[in-house]
Amino acid sequence: MPDPLITRAEALIARLEALLAPQPTVPDWQAGIAYRWREQNGRGFLKPVPHPHRIRLADLRGVDEQKKIIERNTRQFVAGQPANNVLLTGARGTGKSSLVKAVLNQYAAKGLRLIEVEKNDLGDLPDIVDLIYGRPERFILYCDDLSFGAEEAGYQALKAILDGSIASNSDNLLVYATSNRRHLMPEYMAENAATRHIGDEVHPDEAVEEKVSLSERFGIWLSFYPFEQEAYLDIADHWVKQLGGVPGDDEMRHRAALQWSLSRGARSGRVAWQFARDWVGRQASKKLR
Repeated sequence: MPDPLITRAEALIARLEALLAPQPTVPDWQAGIAYRWREQNGRGFLKPVPHPHRIRLADLRGVDEQKKIIERNTRQFVAGQPANNVLLTGARGTGKSSLVKAVLNQYAAKGLRLIEVEKNDLGDLPDIVDLIYGRPERFILYCDDLSFGAEEAGYQALKAILDGSIASNSDNLLVYATSNRRHLMPEYMAENAATRHIGDEVHPDEAVEEKVSLSERFGIWLSFYPFEQEAYLDIADHWVKQLGGVPGDDEMRHRAALQWSLSRGARSGRVAWQFARDWVGRQASKKLR
């Protein structure tokens, strides 16, 4: 039988540890436009990104409709008007992450800031919200390549931020997340088999409802698809020009770009950009010989 005195002492120690837990340090808000959430010695803090990736909205091609929607939503947000959390889903390398970076670049001068949070740190979201509460800047909480296993931590914390908990969320915060999964969680055949049909009505299994409920908390869904050949070649041409490539035989360059995409097994903006770097680099090397 446990000693009551020891039990009370352990409970007191636990309460003291909770009270003395290290609090997040206040960041230097003048240090940059982008931050990453990091932990050191059990203390969470926002680390400025000294050289954020600068990309222009004009450099993103083949995603005009997605670009128009996220730019409009971000413009509303920066102006202090109502705006929505955004979930960007779809094929790899089609511009999801680049689009988030581009709107930061577009609106940083008007007070937009970005905080990148890894999936494993989503449990710290309440601390981040406390740090930015009442700040004059407008913050995008950015979660890249987000997906959850069935029991992973951080799932409930993100739901609370998206939908609100007992504490009021700051109105200067939106969540922009990218994922290859529309519903952010794996879906299994057994879950669909558990769907019930009552008359003409369909009643999904509770597991399916729970998974859909997270993505539904994002007000805007943007879907990205693999590029058609014409769009892929247009992107490759754009980056060859931006990287200083000398205009030459279009047919030869396009043939090389298509062979490059076949070797990578995809036609995407990322693959087109990688081809352009290789093409321009090889052009420059030939001149040095």
